[in-house]
Amino acid sequence: MALPARHHTRSRVNKRRSHTALELFNLVKCSHCGEMIPPHQVCPVCGYYKEKETIDVFKGLTKKERKNKQKEIEKGK
Repeated sequence: MALPARHHTRSRVNKRRSHTALELFNLVKCSHCGEMIPPHQVCPVCGYYKEKETIDVFKGLTKKERKNKQKEIEKGK
């Protein structure tokens, strides 16, 4: 197994690691419901993208769940 010939200084090691820092996650407001979502993605709350409904978020929900989801969307507006 190979061993390093010389010791790497702290500054050299830290320069290499300078790009591994975490960045803040970018969020934008949904144009339909006002929820904060990642940009260029369908809103998981209302199912809209660029003012068009792309996903039916009420599909497969019970009547009670559908009513709660509708209230949540109205609250965001």
